[in-house]
This record gives sequence, structure tokens and C-alpha cells, in this order.
Amino acid sequence: MRIYDEGIATIETIDYAMTNLGGFKMGPFTLMDFIGHDVNFRVTESVYQSFYNEPRYKPSFSQKRLFEAGWLGKKSGKGFYDYTNPSTNTPHLDPTLNKIIFERILFMLINEAADALHWQVASKEDIDLAMLKGVNYPKGLLKWADEIGIAHCVSVLDTLYEEYHEDRYRCSPILRKKAILCETFY
Repeated sequence: MRIYDEGIATIETIDYAMTNLGGFKMGPFTLMDFIGHDVNFRVTESVYQSFYNEPRYKPSFSQKRLFEAGWLGKKSGKGFYDYTNPSTNTPHLDPTLNKIIFERILFMLINEAADALHWQVASKEDIDLAMLKGVNYPKGLLKWADEIGIAHCVSVLDTLYEEYHEDRYRCSPILRKKAILCETFY
């Protein structure tokens, strides 16, 4: 949402980066439209409040506006995409931009998975299994971090934190520790 809200890329470009570079079955905007903004926005608000307004989970005004307008996604015919008049917008196929989008989203997801492990929510195996079987990700996030390189994940997160100075980009302690010690999750 932040990438879109900041005008870095279009909905189509973000969805393209995640499906074509990352191998996700759906891009995030297609997925939110499929779930419905009535459900997705309320869940986002609930998570934000349940975690005592943790900045990482702050809801998006763009999604709030869709919800308030009744543009609930596929079920109402309009959301991020207009299902009554399919868009002819094509994604921007700039490999550098697409990689930036993909990494920014993936590393935020990896960071959340690392935090779940750090806070002992579940084992690394269970976290990755939940991502594979529960939400149909192409890979488990912790295994993906190992493949990409944990130090690279930390570097990108630190760069985002330095750019924005927002807690939403703070690196998970376990991710940073593994990078310092040159360890992997598996």
C-alpha cells in the first residue's frame, strides 16, 4: 500500500512485480480486491488496535477511502480494479523498479516472519508451512531469507528505515542477529 500511496508505482505494476518476479499467485491489490475491502480494512484496523497502534500495522487511507465509498473489490464490481470496465492499464516493465517493489514487499514479509519467530509465536518450520499452505506463498519466508541472504534483507530494511525514519521498517532483532553472526534460519 505504501508503494502505491507514495506514487512509486501503479497497482498493475506492483501486482506484476509480485506475480512475475516473486511467483505469487496474485498480486497484493488483486488479493485485497478478492478478499473484499469490507473484510480486509476492518481486519487491518483490528490488528493495528490489537497491537497497541504498532506503526507497522497502520491502515492505509487509500483502502479506507475504498471501503467508505463501498468499492469493496470484486464482490461490488469495483475496488482497486474496476471489474465492470476492465482496465487497459499495463504494468511498467522497468526491471529495476520491479525489483525494488518486489524486494521491498518481500523483505517486509520476511521481517514479520522473523519477528514471529523472535517472539516465539511458532517454530520456523511452522511459520514457513503456514506461508506455503495457509496463504499459498511460493516459498516459506524464512527459507526465502536464507536463499536471498539475510544480510541483504537487513541492508534493505535498514535503508528503508534510514529513508523514512519510521518504526514500520525496523529490522527484527533475530534477523539482525543472524546477519551479524552469518547464520541462516535453516
